[in-house]
Amino acid sequence: MAARLSNRIITTSKSMASSSSCCSVLALVFLSLILLTSSVESSSLVGESIKGNQLLDRACDEVYIVGEGETLHMISDKCGDPFIVEQNPHIHDPDDVFPGLVIKITPFKSRKLLS
Repeated sequence: MAARLSNRIITTSKSMASSSSCCSVLALVFLSLILLTSSVESSSLVGESIKGNQLLDRACDEVYIVGEGETLHMISDKCGDPFIVEQNPHIHDPDDVFPGLVIKITPFKSRKLLS
């Protein structure tokens, strides 16, 4: 009787080990797929830059990311915000603007509506 119980315990523990290793493999495959798709998405965005007439077509959201070749003067004219430097204390020099810089935009028209 003890031998049968021992064999049953061994068989149960083997099947549990087999199912847990199967779950581990599935989890590893799933994680790998997630990492692979995220790296493909991020690498597809790396080489993209906005140039020329595309700058004029970009929307002026409340949070604006400076594109290549843009100046604060261009952004101010396009978005209707003459106070970009005042609204963005992290900009110490208006001439030191670079692609990827995140700025806050508050169009002048919406300021009048808020008043």
